[in-house]
Amino acid sequence: MPEKADRVQDQLVAFLPNLRRFAIALCRSRDIADDLVQRACERALTNEQRFEPGTRFDAWMFKILRNLWIDDIRKRKVAGPQDDIDERHDIAGVSVEREVEARLALNSVAQAIGELAADQRDVLLLVCVEELSYRQAAEVLAVPIGTVMSRLARARKNLAEATGISSAPTRYPVTKGTAK
Repeated sequence: MPEKADRVQDQLVAFLPNLRRFAIALCRSRDIADDLVQRACERALTNEQRFEPGTRFDAWMFKILRNLWIDDIRKRKVAGPQDDIDERHDIAGVSVEREVEARLALNSVAQAIGELAADQRDVLLLVCVEELSYRQAAEVLAVPIGTVMSRLARARKNLAEATGISSAPTRYPVTKGTAK
């Protein structure tokens, strides 16, 4: 059994940056995310016998973290504080104009992601940020793969509309036998 525990611990240490990034995306607060990651690690180590070797460690950890987050939401009935992009001084810019434009764009995207329905936001973060496959995201969220695909399509469409990116090009009717 010590070999299995060592493997879970080693994988956990190597996976911490990804876990923290996902937690920050869920919570939108670094302090809350750090607490959430710590509790997820504690739960993983306490229940390491439940991890099945040969399965995806990242999916197992994302599921633990997400379930803890959902439990927190249910307990508090609020999402928690958000970092204000204007207070972030650690984002470097090439020029003042570009920095302002980048901050505005980042702020509008962050706001649009925050306004997505929770189920769409979770799928978007798992697939687009954490680069899980549709199948892996479906396992983490405990939904069918078709549901993941549908939620992701709606999330992308809603995000494109909210940020002013056109989601579909204008289409012209095509008639057979005529040339344009």
